[in-house]
Amino acid sequence: MSAVHDAGFRGSAPLSNLIDTHAHLDDARFDSDRADVLRRMADAGVTRCVTIGADRGSSEAAVILAESPNPYGIKLYAAVGVHPENAAAFTASDEAWTRALTLSASVKAIGEIGLDYHYDDGPPRDVQRLAFKTQFAWAGKWNLPVVLHIRDAHDEMLEFLSSVNAARPREIILHCYSGDWERAQAYLDLGCVISFSGNTTFKNARNLHETARNIPLDRLLIETDCPYLAPEPMRGKRNEPAFVAYTAARIAELRGIDPQELAAAASANAIRIFDIN
Repeated sequence: MSAVHDAGFRGSAPLSNLIDTHAHLDDARFDSDRADVLRRMADAGVTRCVTIGADRGSSEAAVILAESPNPYGIKLYAAVGVHPENAAAFTASDEAWTRALTLSASVKAIGEIGLDYHYDDGPPRDVQRLAFKTQFAWAGKWNLPVVLHIRDAHDEMLEFLSSVNAARPREIILHCYSGDWERAQAYLDLGCVISFSGNTTFKNARNLHETARNIPLDRLLIETDCPYLAPEPMRGKRNEPAFVAYTAARIAELRGIDPQELAAAASANAIRIFDIN
């Protein structure tokens, strides 16, 4: 019996066909045991995973991982882009390598991109805006989904998304949502999809619990954001894609449904939104 099975589901059958829609498998913290991480994914019922870029190097690494075969039957996909924390190095010339990577069949989105105003010493806001809006426009031009990182910038993001009409990305995904239900409804009204990570399992995340309980089932994704934000009961450990099962189980508990029903719905959404098969 796997640790995820035993700790997450109180003796019920392990979940199947889970999809982790946001992971950083290129991270150096996986260098020593990446093959074992993939094996544990398979053991936990995680059959697919989207590994996410944050700059040119990590985007290229994500594509290499997605295109590399593995013995466990895990299907990996990639998203490519420049994270707001790396916006100071962004220029319009980055369009060339970004577009080249999107020509790989493994690349399913632009991301993660967005706005992060949390740290005073982060890239200036005007620099972040330029990087974000430029890449957002590329996603629209290339008919790809976009994966958004938003921290302490929700009012500005909502205003921007409300103003965009032409050349919108095919889907707009709010990665690792941590806000309340009222704000979530504003994003849903703009056609966005909301992705839940391990913080949904935290006991004091009451606003997030309300959001996970109420969001329409066809607008919900699950993710790990590994190696960050490990869910309960793994909090404090290095996160990995197998742990997405804990988040699925917690959201199912909040909604009063069977965990497999939640997993099946989230996976169907991921297949549709990222156009994966």
